[in-house]
Amino acid sequence: MPALDLPESLFTLNDSTSLSFLDYGFGQTTLLVHGSLCDYRYWRWQMAALGEYGKILAPSLRGYWPNASLTSAPDKRFSVGQHAADLIELIQATHPDQPVNVIGHSRGAHVALEIALQAPDAVRALVLADPGMNLAGVGHNREFLLKAAEAISLGNDEDGLATFIDAVSGADTWRRMTGWFKSMVRDNARTLLSQAHEADADHDPQPFSAIKCPVLLLGGQQSPPRYSQIMDMLEKHIGQARRDTIAMASHGMNLANPKSFNRKVLEFLNN
Repeated sequence: MPALDLPESLFTLNDSTSLSFLDYGFGQTTLLVHGSLCDYRYWRWQMAALGEYGKILAPSLRGYWPNASLTSAPDKRFSVGQHAADLIELIQATHPDQPVNVIGHSRGAHVALEIALQAPDAVRALVLADPGMNLAGVGHNREFLLKAAEAISLGNDEDGLATFIDAVSGADTWRRMTGWFKSMVRDNARTLLSQAHEADADHDPQPFSAIKCPVLLLGGQQSPPRYSQIMDMLEKHIGQARRDTIAMASHGMNLANPKSFNRKVLEFLNN
């Protein structure tokens, strides 16, 4: 559950798909984009803290809880590009004349980058926390993603989720996770069957040089090296990008050290 007892709102996309989201606060809007196996509940420690300084919009992406598929059939509309297009539609419908800040975590940071590329006028600033994507010269996530998806397809959800979470956050992370986080991840387990189709995608970082809004690259001090390598690559192509680190935290930095995460985000957005 989110830290605040907030009512869930629905937005209907042009193709009749419903997006569930939470919103809190007033003023300049910040859109929160979750990563793999998560949903709007992932931002439980950001809603109130960031909402004191502006309006916070936290959607669950297409295909994720509370609208996650319970079948084993991959969703062909499940992709970074589609998720970005969905959120652009949401932004343009709710904020037609005002750009928003976008904070993305892991795969959600890749979605955030795509939003900035597809609709640059809709984005005021970007915060990319341990961005997850396949870039040339950086180790891919193909092997562990496919292994996790295979286990889930066979009904071995716990093995599949442990494989994925431990790969992105460090060994033994899944076993040590709190109950609410495990419940959220289990609710989204079957999204990996659709996400597995992205495993072989290799992205050219050159187009990211077109992004002109302020960008903050945030890394967890204890995150696996792959994320630092991705940020190194992004920093080369996004000339105005700043870099910072969340101490005493791995990949889920906004949960492990929310005070530091929230403070650094607010300092950047209010600069």
